[in-house]
Amino acid sequence: MLETSARLLRLLSLLQAHRDWSGADLADRLGVTPRTVRRDVDRLRELGYPVNASPGTGGGYQLGAGAELPPLLLDDDEAVAVAVGLRTAAGQGVEGIGETSVRALSKLEQVLPSRLRRRVGALNAFTVPLLRAPQPQGVDPAVLTELADLCRDSERLRFDYRDHGGGSTRRTVEPHRLVCTERRWYLVAWDLDREDWRTFRADRIAPRPPHGPRCAPRTPPADDLAAYVAEGVSTRAYAAQAVVRLFVPLEEAAQRIAPADGTLEAETAETCLLRTGATSLDVMVFHVLFMGMEFQVVEPAALTERIAASRDLLSRALDRGAPAADPRAPGPPPAPRTPRTPDGADRTPGTPSGSGAA
Repeated sequence: MLETSARLLRLLSLLQAHRDWSGADLADRLGVTPRTVRRDVDRLRELGYPVNASPGTGGGYQLGAGAELPPLLLDDDEAVAVAVGLRTAAGQGVEGIGETSVRALSKLEQVLPSRLRRRVGALNAFTVPLLRAPQPQGVDPAVLTELADLCRDSERLRFDYRDHGGGSTRRTVEPHRLVCTERRWYLVAWDLDREDWRTFRADRIAPRPPHGPRCAPRTPPADDLAAYVAEGVSTRAYAAQAVVRLFVPLEEAAQRIAPADGTLEAETAETCLLRTGATSLDVMVFHVLFMGMEFQVVEPAALTERIAASRDLLSRALDRGAPAADPRAPGPPPAPRTPRTPDGADRTPGTPSGSGAA
């Protein structure tokens, strides 16, 4: 059995790990009786920790919010992960989080053991983060935590939502999960008015409490919510959609195409399929071209027609821009003789034998 002081720390750690605990579960985890758990809870309250208790069969214990934040109990790996995470939080699209992260990190490093300070210091000193510039409009951290709480507690959310054109609508949803990309946060929720799943950008949400009541969790729209959101923001949100075959391996395409640009699916060892969207097929032509990879349109056929029309338009523009030939100008010099390899095969100068096109 744990000594009293060690048991109190273990009890506090358990209360921090989950929202609700029954007395029987805590007693089983600590190896004591429910009566001892009640006494230990009273000791935590005397030390200033707000531990709420609800009676009855479904009752239990819950660590409440107090005037001061109770100390977190972290193991070595958790402490290092939190410290490193705070270092990189500034690039994650949360408004004002950079300065807040620095303050939190300063407090954390003051209480880290020397062995952990060395680990964190080495990671910080010898790691150079390559982060994109933050979005002009970040999400308010208070809104983000409010959304997370409602997802956790399965409570209905009412909010004003600003669409891409600046218009505002009032929505009532059952929030399910928050999904974050490199620079955006999205809320996946069941829209009660539209009776369907919807994805909302968190920075466009203005909560309108009070929230509730509680609702039964629904079966999510997909097992992989990250892929579901990526498809929504890159494909389903647009009027023109297409499937394009890329003649590069999936791993190479994934390094060059962001989730917001489309979703990728392996086809063969050397090809993959890209599903993407755009405001129109004309815009889609340049969207695909600017990816800079060999491709073939799978669908729709109209996209192939738009690519052909763009090719013809560009060809005519090049023809008009070409300077007129001067009949008095000397002709081009004769082409140099192509050197040959010892086996008699032609080879372009400066190109290794047998190499293909770049």
